[in-house]
Amino acid sequence: MKILFLSENFPPESNAAATRVYERACYWAEWGHQVTVITSVPNFPEGKLFAGFENKWKQVETMSGIRVVRVKTYIAANRGVAHRTLDFLSFMATGFLAALKEQRPDVIAATSPQFFTAVAGWAASATRGVPFVFELGDLWPASISAVGAMKKSFALGLVEKLELFLYRRSAAIAALTGSFKDNLVSRGIDADKISVVINGVDLSRYAPRPQDTALADEWGFKGKFVAGYIGTHGMAHALGNVLDAAERLKDNDTIRFLLAGAGAERDALMADATSRGLNNVVFMPRQPKETMPAVWSLCDVALVHLKNSPVFAGVIPSKIFEAEAMGLPLLLAAPEGEASSIVLSEKAGLHVEPEDPDALAAAVRQLANDGTLCQTLAAAALAAAPSHSRKTQAREMLDVLQTAASGVARGALS
Repeated sequence: MKILFLSENFPPESNAAATRVYERACYWAEWGHQVTVITSVPNFPEGKLFAGFENKWKQVETMSGIRVVRVKTYIAANRGVAHRTLDFLSFMATGFLAALKEQRPDVIAATSPQFFTAVAGWAASATRGVPFVFELGDLWPASISAVGAMKKSFALGLVEKLELFLYRRSAAIAALTGSFKDNLVSRGIDADKISVVINGVDLSRYAPRPQDTALADEWGFKGKFVAGYIGTHGMAHALGNVLDAAERLKDNDTIRFLLAGAGAERDALMADATSRGLNNVVFMPRQPKETMPAVWSLCDVALVHLKNSPVFAGVIPSKIFEAEAMGLPLLLAAPEGEASSIVLSEKAGLHVEPEDPDALAAAVRQLANDGTLCQTLAAAALAAAPSHSRKTQAREMLDVLQTAASGVARGALS
């Protein structure tokens, strides 16, 4: 089967969408399918070109058997509505044009967040007369409204109408969580065309390993209990709450908080930590994807953190599965929902209310003082990891694509 996939993010970017699309596409290529990914030049989330790349109109390379077509976009950091919107719209335009120039595929898919990528995918599919599959990675624009990046307005209403248009015109929808599917069904989208294919982890890359002693020495973690947050520092993650918890524990010299990654809020978080004298908080810049297992090895507990908003009750951060595969206990600070259900049902960690620094500090202190509890949670996390295999997820997503390719669903092109 010939698969054409649009994703604004792709390796060497290391956010969840980039990793998910790449790792599944690797399996599809290995299984004999012809996979082309149309993406931008790597720049997320800082809005700065990665070393060795240029923002050209078209660049083609092959990665792990995948044909990768990079197109020119308006590059902006992951902050500010106006500049990010220009970024999204530019990829919608150049991605659409690039899709028209590729060999006719059997199916076209596109992933969100941002759903302007999905607009490009749908437009290309309609133009070329092939089925379109919408991978729903986020309830956008609800999620950006939830963090205050976009207020209720006429423009937001138009975006919501466009969102529903895309759902209705898709031959199939692959939702990353069951809550996303429930949301769409409640808004009148046919449940029969929505599959749930959640995030996963590449078990060949993530596995328990000893602490990387060189990294531990470099970052001052030797002999410390490390609560690590590894991922994007964005508005949705409310990491100021982690600083508040760290302030409550700053007299305990055995505990360290690691915030590793990049994002719109990172500079402000670093300035805040400095102003408060939080020497127990360590900021590590974004690391290459291939070094992430080594970074995870520094942690004694994996911190997963989300803003206190009902929108995020349906989000399942992919770092949960990476941490489980590394054999780490989880500490989830997020609204009660799908993520907490997974962590608690698998007995893989603790759950505290989001944006409650006292509860977060107490949970970190409890884990730091109870090695037996940490070991029990870690063992359960590791035992659960195989059920979230990226290979299994790749087969599930491939089934969605093949079903769509075999016959356009009602309303997909009309």
